[in-house]
Amino acid sequence: MDSLKIENLTKKYGKKTVLSELNFNVKIGEFLSILGPSGCGKTTLLKILIGIENPTSGKIIKNKQDITKLDSSKRGMGIVFQNYALFPNMTVLENVMYALNLKIKDKKIAKEEALEMLNLVNMGGHLKKYPHQLSGGQQQRVAIARTLVLKPDIILFDEPMSALDADNRLMLRREIKEIQKKLNTTIIYITHDQEEAFSLSDRVMVMRDGNIEQIDTPNKIYNHPKNDYVKNFVVNHLNEKVSSIEKCTGIDL
Repeated sequence: MDSLKIENLTKKYGKKTVLSELNFNVKIGEFLSILGPSGCGKTTLLKILIGIENPTSGKIIKNKQDITKLDSSKRGMGIVFQNYALFPNMTVLENVMYALNLKIKDKKIAKEEALEMLNLVNMGGHLKKYPHQLSGGQQQRVAIARTLVLKPDIILFDEPMSALDADNRLMLRREIKEIQKKLNTTIIYITHDQEEAFSLSDRVMVMRDGNIEQIDTPNKIYNHPKNDYVKNFVVNHLNEKVSSIEKCTGIDL
């Protein structure tokens, strides 16, 4: 069963077409990465899905309901930004509780739910710290917990690891995948990193200039690239890091 269905989604700024009649679906519990270089339209797509921007035309169908014009707060989606977006004057616990306090009047229940999510992302030992006292990886874990605690049907990630060092990226990749499996959460993950997309995803959607070049499993994209662009942008790049990809995904390259 599809969790999300995109139909003929188009976005134009004046005469410039940023997204051109995109059609794809995302299944419940699936991890879909949207992979492409800067300027290909992937971030614009994310903003439209979450409700920050409106499409020029096309539809967004979620669980058979047209949510194209629905307010972002009513879409049942959460988003994790690359810049963490934590409140600097709030502790780790307060940051995660903030949104819950607007939704749950009982502060005891809100605290319990916040603690559960912070423990899930291995941040239970940092409850009283402020963002400036945390590493980049720790701040991103808090941001993830803050999104998870609202229990969205779909979580959108906007290049969440671009500011992290290599060690933190590898560690956070594993944790995100473990969390997704444990909660059976549907994830749409924006990235320009081929290795990241292949190590995390059930399927990868490769974009160029506002179009979908190929959408399939990592294995099929690697072994059967649809065109020269996919071969050059994805396959040739991955060939440079074969041993790392084999370790992360189990794909026999």
